[in-house]
Amino acid sequence: MWMILALLSAVFAALTSILAKVGIEGVNSHLATAIRTMVVIVMAWGMVFLTDAQNGIPDISRKSWLFLILSGLATGASWLCYYKALQIGEASKVVPIDKLSVVITLVLAFVFLHEKVTPKSLAGCILIGAGTLLMVL
Repeated sequence: MWMILALLSAVFAALTSILAKVGIEGVNSHLATAIRTMVVIVMAWGMVFLTDAQNGIPDISRKSWLFLILSGLATGASWLCYYKALQIGEASKVVPIDKLSVVITLVLAFVFLHEKVTPKSLAGCILIGAGTLLMVL
């Protein structure tokens, strides 16, 4: 099931890029990011209440709160940079560079989460990096 959800995530991310590129035309990138964020907030909280997950709020630890807040700040920074890059650059070049986040995530997972470096993951990182360079040059 996780693989299907990951694939759907990729499809929706691709749609996000194309829809955003069209929608951001003539709109300040920060305003566009704020509008997108409001839609995401409504959708996310809608899912919380739809699944009755709001009852878990008191059980969230301080550590989880801290890291969820830091993750939210990183997401916001990512979205602000992404929308500005998308506004001034070509989607076919911005998106592959943005997807270098896969390589960066793998490196950070190795360093901070102590996940194993395997020949397969190393080869994947190199290929994604090389593919990105090939697409944007």
